[in-house]
Amino acid sequence: MGADPFRLDGRVALVTGGTRGIGRAIAETFADAGAAVAVLARKQAELDETREALAARGVPAIVHAGSAGDPDALEAVVARCVAELGSLDVLVNNAATNPFLGPVVDLPPSALAKVLEVNVAGPVRAVQAAWRAWMAEHGGVIINVASIGGIRTSPGIGIYNVSKAALIHLTQQLAGELAPGVRVNALAPGLVRTDMARALWEPNEEAVARMHPVGRIGEPADIARAALYLASDASAWVTGETIVLDGGTLIR
Repeated sequence: MGADPFRLDGRVALVTGGTRGIGRAIAETFADAGAAVAVLARKQAELDETREALAARGVPAIVHAGSAGDPDALEAVVARCVAELGSLDVLVNNAATNPFLGPVVDLPPSALAKVLEVNVAGPVRAVQAAWRAWMAEHGGVIINVASIGGIRTSPGIGIYNVSKAALIHLTQQLAGELAPGVRVNALAPGLVRTDMARALWEPNEEAVARMHPVGRIGEPADIARAALYLASDASAWVTGETIVLDGGTLIR
């Protein structure tokens, strides 16, 4: 362990859904800690802007256009990490989707398939690709971005919560299977100021903030700093855990 256990110098990190919100904050925080960073996301314009922002931090950066639910895109970006950046030491499964708002009994089959494809199958495939390409031989760290919705129920986003509960269980399963060379942990954010969660906080942010014991909703940086801890040697004895980051919501 180096002088600063939170540094990521010489390591390569892949962040899915890394152009906005929590994923973008994680990508930038890792770059600031010295990691080379690869980002997978769907929109090329956002990818181009993200690459410039990461490169401006003085680290190598690549971006790849594709969906985290597409096995070919995952295989391709993992291969690029190894070929162009030299390794794949940290995988962050951050990309997620929630195309349906309403009771699970009204869930259209297409929405169910999409949620499971991106939020559950996507992380499984990303881990498989990373394992085959690098981590089986060299070790590494996997971080799954789940949600407090995977721990408790909430109205309207039931199937999203189910997918996050699966991701939390997947974290424990993989931690056991991939030890000791690969550590696998998860983050469970509460309400964070992102575009995806805008409908939950924007109409009355002051009232929503008061529901949190710390008096505010989360910021992407709150989650990114925890991700840095899990990616770094500072958490070298941590695996199979889910860290809740919710401003105290679950204690009420």
